[in-house]
Amino acid sequence: MCEIVALTYTLIDRNGQRTPSATPGELGGNARSKLYGRLDCRSALAAIARADIYARTRVFFADEETAIAAGYRPCARCLPLAYRAWKARQSEN
Repeated sequence: MCEIVALTYTLIDRNGQRTPSATPGELGGNARSKLYGRLDCRSALAAIARADIYARTRVFFADEETAIAAGYRPCARCLPLAYRAWKARQSEN
């Protein structure tokens, strides 16, 4: 007999509210560091492999607009252009 385990992902909405979902969305993020990136990001995958705490604080976003609205910044490794634009906006303030 095979047991099927349903995965539940935590999607973050524009207001930062957590919502359970059967699908991860387009982007992943980390609630502690408040950053988001691609689901195949090498940095995120390495962090998940190294530390259980990263996997426990993993969140997901439907799209980039939602991640930004929720107050997350782009990952420098997997989204370098978006990160540079974010960084430039930070230095203007």
